[in-house]
Amino acid sequence: MSQPSQDTAPLAHQADPMSGPRPRLLVFDVNETLSDMCSMADRFADIGAPPFLAAAWFAAVLRDGFALTVNGANPDFADLARAGLAAALATQPVEHLDDAVDQLMTAFASLPAHSDVVEGIADLAATGVRLVTFSNGSAAIAEGLLQRNGIDHHFERLLSVQDAPAWKPAESAYQYALNVCDVDATDALLVAVHPWDLHGAKAAGLTTAYLNRKGATYPNYFSRPDIEVGSLAQLAELLTAAERSPD
Repeated sequence: MSQPSQDTAPLAHQADPMSGPRPRLLVFDVNETLSDMCSMADRFADIGAPPFLAAAWFAAVLRDGFALTVNGANPDFADLARAGLAAALATQPVEHLDDAVDQLMTAFASLPAHSDVVEGIADLAATGVRLVTFSNGSAAIAEGLLQRNGIDHHFERLLSVQDAPAWKPAESAYQYALNVCDVDATDALLVAVHPWDLHGAKAAGLTTAYLNRKGATYPNYFSRPDIEVGSLAQLAELLTAAERSPD
């Protein structure tokens, strides 16, 4: 996350072919999948904290949320994020700690979208497949991101684990999304940049698409995704091709 965004770099790999029928529903993760968190490193630097702390902070929020989920809790993402910031910044030469935390939380709620998102979402919507978001964060964060980029009208629902039994990657989280959207797992495709999210969705029976913008190596200890693409435009191309092909 602390590295400059590489959205505009040429793709180093080809999309995997889509086997089987085209999904009826695309479920998008939000943080880092649709939103570009690279700027958070600069926001940490603005308050006098080392830029690398941004990635460590976000990873710690996920870690702590997962740990609480395993023990039966469903914590509020913003509460964990704020508490994590306070703890991380307490060890740094940051003045006015509460103001610094507020500043970073505001920055997190105002992140830009990745460069492929606006056009890619429009292309995906044009295929006729239903689109929803599903985040471990609040639906309000997703709503703000989509509205700022003029693509909120493409999504029929903005889902959050706040209304589910547990955080992703718990199976009950994905089942909640399927129930709300009234689709079977085999008719839904989760799109995410996080292998842990794809692994959880796969275990819950969903088809999965790894959005690999930077050509990273997929961890071999997680279930392989069904599809790997370098951009949302590539995913739209696959769905269009699947529509034209016989089931």
